[in-house]
This record gives sequence, C-alpha cells and structure tokens, in this order.
Amino acid sequence: MSAPAGRPVAAARNRQVKLGAYVTFEGRTWQVAAVAGASVRLVDERGQTASVLAPFLFADPTFAVVDSPAAGVPPWGLLESVPARERERALAWQRHIREIETGLPGGPASGGIPRPEYDPKQQSMAAREQAKADELAQLGWPRVSRATVRRMRARYHAGGLMGLIPQRKPSSATGRADERVVAAVLEALRRQHGRSKGTLKGLRQLTGQILTDTHGPEAVALPAPSTFNRLVRVLADPLEHPGRPARTATTTPARPFTPTVALRPGELVQVDTTRLDVMAVGEDGHPVRPELTIALDVATRSVVAAVLREESTQAVDAALLLAEMAVPQPARPGWPGHLRLAHAAVPYARLLALDARLEQAAARPVVVPETIVIDRGRVFVSAAFLAACETLGVSVQPAPPRSPAAKGAVERTFGSINTLFAQHVAGYTGSHVLVRGQAVEDEARFTVAQLQELLDEWVTAVWQHRPHDGLRHPVLPKKALAPNEMWGALLGASGYVPLPLTGADYLELLPVRFHPITGRGIRINYRTYDHAVLNEHRGRPSPTGPDSKWEVHLNPHDVRQIYIRLPDGHLHEIPWIHRDHVHAPMGETAWRHIRATLNHRAGREQHEADLAEAADQVLRHARPLPGRDAPATAAAPSAAVAAAAGPQAADDDAEAQDSLDAVEAHARDDDGRPAADDELSPLAGRFALYDAFEEAEHW
Repeated sequence: MSAPAGRPVAAARNRQVKLGAYVTFEGRTWQVAAVAGASVRLVDERGQTASVLAPFLFADPTFAVVDSPAAGVPPWGLLESVPARERERALAWQRHIREIETGLPGGPASGGIPRPEYDPKQQSMAAREQAKADELAQLGWPRVSRATVRRMRARYHAGGLMGLIPQRKPSSATGRADERVVAAVLEALRRQHGRSKGTLKGLRQLTGQILTDTHGPEAVALPAPSTFNRLVRVLADPLEHPGRPARTATTTPARPFTPTVALRPGELVQVDTTRLDVMAVGEDGHPVRPELTIALDVATRSVVAAVLREESTQAVDAALLLAEMAVPQPARPGWPGHLRLAHAAVPYARLLALDARLEQAAARPVVVPETIVIDRGRVFVSAAFLAACETLGVSVQPAPPRSPAAKGAVERTFGSINTLFAQHVAGYTGSHVLVRGQAVEDEARFTVAQLQELLDEWVTAVWQHRPHDGLRHPVLPKKALAPNEMWGALLGASGYVPLPLTGADYLELLPVRFHPITGRGIRINYRTYDHAVLNEHRGRPSPTGPDSKWEVHLNPHDVRQIYIRLPDGHLHEIPWIHRDHVHAPMGETAWRHIRATLNHRAGREQHEADLAEAADQVLRHARPLPGRDAPATAAAPSAAVAAAAGPQAADDDAEAQDSLDAVEAHARDDDGRPAADDELSPLAGRFALYDAFEEAEHW
C-alpha cells in the first residue's frame, strides 16, 4: 500500500506502508500487522490492536513512517522563479531519468515500446546509464558520463524535479568587498540616518572621507561606483536608501522633444527660479528655505548669474540678474588665486585690453545675452523686468506653457546644484518630502548672505571647471569640456562686448513707487525717510509723477534708504531717519516680522524708534557668531523685540552679547592688535555680507 499518486518517485517509495513497518498514528507508535483491502491492522507496544481504513490513516496529522522522511508537495512555485534555461534542462533530465528506469520517457503509464538499449527486461541499470551518457554526449551535452547520470538519478529521487536544478552555494551579502569598506559604508549610512537623503555619489564621497579619517589617505581604495552602489543596496535599509526619487503618475502625454542648440555665448540664456534644497537662517532668526534664481548660458552651460533670496524673487532680483551676467563678477576677498579670470582658459590679455574691470574678475564668463528664455512667472513678465531687458537690448522669449523641455538645460542644472552642492551643506532638505530628515530646521547654520557666498564660490571653483558631457569641441569631439573651456573656445564666435553699467544704472532697475513729500519727509510702511535735499520740495506736487506724487525707487532687500527723482532728473539717496541705529541691511521680511511682534504702544515717533531698536536687536541675534555650533533660534529675535519695547531694553541689551562687538573682539588678539589674516578669513572673506550697491560702483 502506498501514498496517493502525484508525488515524486522517491516520495512514493518512502511513503509505502509494508508489513512489519512502524508508523505513528494518533501520537503513538504502531506496527503494521496486516493489510486487507483498504483496511490496515495495527499493533502497538502493549499488544493492543486497531483496524483503520487506509485513507483515514494517511489523513491523520501525526501519521509518519518511522525512519522514513515524509515528502510533502514539491515547491512548484519556486520552479517558476528558476531561469528558463535551467528549468528546461531540469525537465529534459526528468525525461531521460524516466527512460532509464522505466524504458519510456513519459513514465510507466505513458505507453509505447521501449528502445532496446533502455528496455529493463534486456539491459541492466548500469548498461542503461552508460547508454544514456553516450546519447547525451552525442547530442552535445558537455561533461556527461555514467557517474553524472547516476548522480542526477540520486538527486531526482531525493528532491524530485527541484533536485535537478543546479544548487549554487550561498554567498555572503557583501560578496568579496573589503571589510573596512563595509564598515565605512555602514558608518556613512548611520550618519545619514534621520537626515535628508542625498545621492549615491554623495554617500560615496562621505564613505571616502570616513576611510581617510580612519585608515589614512589612500590606505583603503573605494570600489568602483557600480560596485559601491550594489554594496549600498545590500546594506541600506530600503526606506533609507539614497538616490531613490519619488515617482508620480502623469496623464499628460509626452510631447515631441527638440533639443535646444546655441552656437555662441549669449545667443540663448535660460532663466528660472526654484527653492534651494537647503534651510537657512532668515533675517528674523527663523529657519527659511531661500529661493534660487539662475541664468544659464546654453552654449557653454555656464551659470552666468545666481541670486539667492529669502522670500519670493522680485523684479529687482530679476533685473539684478541681468546686470550680474553682463558685467565682470569681482573675485571675493579670501578666494584663492586660481579662481580669478587671469587663470582661466580664455584669451585673458586680449579681453583685458577691452575692459579693465576684468583684472580683478572671477573666473566666470561675462555674457551679454541676446535672447532670454523665461517662464510665465509674474516676476519675469513684470513691466520692470521687460523694461530692463529693453534697456539692455535683450530679446525676451516666453516658454510655452506646461513645457519643461523648453528650458531643459536650466532645469537639469537645478538638479545638478542640488546633488553637487546642496546635499553637502548643513540644513539640506532633500529633493522631495519623502527623503527629508526629521529635524531639518535645526540643522540650519548659514544665513542667506553666507549661502550666497558659498554658492558663488562653488560655481566659480567647481561648476565652471567641471567637464560637461554635453560640451564637445568640433576638433576634439571625444573630449568633454568644462564650461570655462567651452567659453574660451566659442569666444571668437561672438567676441566680448563690454557693457559699462554704473551704480546709477542699478538704481534705475529698482522697483518704483510713488509717494508725496510731506513736512516730515517720505513715509513708507511705518518708516520715515528725510534729508535736507527735500526741503524745497516739501508739500509741493511732482511735475511728472501720477497724482502729483514723486517717483521713489526702493530696494526691498535693504530698506534703510530710498532714492527719489527730483526735478534735475537724477535719483537722490534719502536715508531712513534711524539708519545709523541699524547696523546691517534689513529687508521687508524682517521689518514685517518686527511690526507683527511689537505692539503700537506709543506715539508715531516713539513707535518708529522702538521698531528701529527692535530691528537692530533682531539683526544682531539672527546672525550666528563664528564658532557657534547652533544657529540663532526663533526665540532669540522675539526676546530681542520684547526687550527693545520695554523699559529694560538697555539692561537686556547689555546682558546679550553684541554680535558686532563680538566680531570685533574676535578679530583682535590678546594685545588688542588685529588678528592674523587666516583668523579673519571666515569673517572678512568667505562669509562677508554682499553689498550690491558697493559692487555696483565697481562695474
């Protein structure tokens, strides 16, 4: 008596219940005493007997033949996961083994007449195995002998069809990777845990730094990028795996893509705005995510201008972008010499003869744009920006709506800035919310002005000297060129046209508004601007302005002064009456925060003085001192505002460390003499506040 059909041959043979065999039934051990039809007679160790129907005996959960493994249903699902070639080879072996044992490839019930060399009645098992080995060798099967056939028969009887699948030895998850590299990858993943996820390339750089710090420079070599990516895929938590973007479905059909071609510098410049993936310390001390506006020259892939703003980009920023790309960008104090234009791959001597301002310029292209491609944002279609483009002779070309491919070069550059620059800056937010860290706001370390300095230096030192796969010289088509190299190669195609802008040109590009001149001066948003130059015009109507109001130009990023056009046609600077009390540039963002925090509890003059005091305290506390590990928190500006409003403002200000005094103290040694240049470099060089008005005077 045997188990039901449908199991492998070995399984059926092991499940046979013969006379004298010991079986377990209902948790007890029995010996088969007799088999009569469908009934099985069992005898236990105590001599008790039982007669059980065979189907009932086999259905018992505890039934098993003692000293004979019970075979279950073969894992047919695993067979589907086997490569098709190995699965077909296993099925072929099954047919050959069946023919060896029964004479028929399909088994005993398949019918037919066995071939003479495989007839069990005429040939022994050894002869049949040898005949099968000779047949497979003639068919082209490699390395098939009688021993191979015998081994495959044993594997088939032990494991059925799955036993014929080649069993590979399980390998380590990390393979043959160096244990030191594995430890460094695990340490890099630990440091990134809970933070915003970057790219695999950024993680590889971090791993290299860990190996250098642990074992010394060049002691342990990093594996190739493809090997490193496989190692990270094995070691990283799937939820923490870097470089895995979120994918969203879209129902918009793809439009035909036509690449944008530009053959000379300035022929086509693409301008766009996006949020930088870095949290910064705002003017009011709160963490903010600044907005980045860049201008990209398509012919050379050069970032010819980049502007960071705390809030939404305004018309003045777009106009400033035009000025920055059209005039030489001065090298910042503290920058190394190789970042100057004199060391770039351009005909520097010939350019210097055209424009003396290039002598102190940074190694970035100076491009006078012919055509600017913009999106339909309100900033770039504003009257101020279009008027600025018309003044500079620039053609404006709006991109088609919902067509990101129209500005594909600048869109791709934003991704490069995020992966090559932003992910290495403290406060990195990640490219989307699914990879964002848990406390990104607490990681903010730099103000927007400091981030602007870092970005300018990165563009000059890294981006402009980094080979771009899309830049190829006609003479050297196999060599990828850097943007500066491409600019030098194409410079002869268009030449350099100097654009001598002055500080007055910059003032003309500022946003315009109209206000009356009263006996107290000009009142704008709770701020009073006054100067002796207004004396003869107080209370008088403007001869040219609408509603008899005077034309006023205001920089929203520094409200400490305005510029008014008087009858002589020139713009005159009018300072805020409390400008000398506020020692740093202040924008409308910080001013609105101060006004919302400080209640109006006195007359207009006293209230404005309180606002000025609060503004000075906020600007001092919002800028972290050199060497501090944590940025200014939101509570510090609020406390400064409250202190400025109350009678204890002087005492509170004395208790709080004045940031400007601290900077001055930091810049001097114990004897009161100025510190060395290397000690001042973080203050006077790399992180110095960028003053657009001062820079405009150098244009």
